[in-house]
Amino acid sequence: MLTLFKKKSEKERLQKKYKDLMEASFKLSHVNRKASDDKQAEAEEILKKIAQLEG
Repeated sequence: MLTLFKKKSEKERLQKKYKDLMEASFKLSHVNRKASDDKQAEAEEILKKIAQLEG
């Protein structure tokens, strides 16, 4: 119950955003390849930010 109000770290927020972008990219890949590639590129930028936080 104590974790109910715990704030997420920057890394956790970026990981969630990365996961959401990858899911959106997958769904768009069935309909619009260009939009899917754009989402994939956004996700890669988020992954780079996560790597910077780790290292």
